[in-house]
Amino acid sequence: MTMNRTVRLARRPQGLPPADTWAIADEPVPQPGEGEVLVRVKAISLDPAMRGWINEGRSYIPPVAIGEVMRAGAVGEVAESRHPDFAPGDAVAGGFGVQRFAVARALDLERIDLRVADWPTWLGVLGMPGMTAYFGLLDVGALKDGETVVVSAAAGAVGGLVGQIAKIHGCRVVGIAGGPDKCRHVVETLGFDACIDYRKGDLVRRLAAAVPDGLDIYFDNVGGETLEAAISLLRRGARVVICGAISGYNDFTKITGPRNYLNLLVQRARMEGFIVFDYAGRYPEAKRQIAEWLRAGRVTAKEDVQHGIDRFPEVLNMLYTSRNFGKLVLVP
Repeated sequence: MTMNRTVRLARRPQGLPPADTWAIADEPVPQPGEGEVLVRVKAISLDPAMRGWINEGRSYIPPVAIGEVMRAGAVGEVAESRHPDFAPGDAVAGGFGVQRFAVARALDLERIDLRVADWPTWLGVLGMPGMTAYFGLLDVGALKDGETVVVSAAAGAVGGLVGQIAKIHGCRVVGIAGGPDKCRHVVETLGFDACIDYRKGDLVRRLAAAVPDGLDIYFDNVGGETLEAAISLLRRGARVVICGAISGYNDFTKITGPRNYLNLLVQRARMEGFIVFDYAGRYPEAKRQIAEWLRAGRVTAKEDVQHGIDRFPEVLNMLYTSRNFGKLVLVP
């Protein structure tokens, strides 16, 4: 009989999650009840936010409980259905977790069209990272045509799309990424105007040279010193979009606020955080537009696809050691 391979949270880690954070085991395949479907998971989304989801404490979403299957967005194929709207073979997306089979309520499923894009892309630019980039830049950032936009983690799933959307709107776009290969990809493939390799140091000086007249939007995925560098270069009326702070996800004790935050006052600027789930009712709007850009070749999707559910612990940590290149996806 086919078994279900699962990854469950075994303990709450300190710092970068070690392998014993997780319990990986074979279990019986769950059976769907009335109104539910059984999904064979084809690809799992690995996202920086996962580190926060396994911390104890108050946040925008309850923490993953000890012993619970690790939370994750995923895509898959209906294997068995007890709901009239779904049939075996249908392609769907949902919060299936890190496992090979999942039972989900039919009302929690989203149909996906594999003629539009393949499994990994539905977890990238057409998944949560795409929604984050779209609403973070256009709604929270209130992008205007022709502005100057700076994006950190520019080679990542969110940052790469943020820059491409800004270019579609005629903006000058400067990325920040780690290493020459990523910076080359950001400029040559994604179409950014420039990319700063933060590993070379002296970030403030080099970023200032790339945006000599300052910046209108800083889309922050990193936090820390990178956020502080961007705040020093704000133009009047600038917007700082707080999407994430991956530089501090594994060591909250070292996180410090930007010392130069008063530049927000001087430049009549604003800094605002957001959670993409707040825009769930508008996801179809964003997906239609991004799919259109994909078809027209105006947006490039890049996925870093890894294989093997037993590798989840090491693959997840790629996010926090800057070893992934594009949207990180695990095929179980």
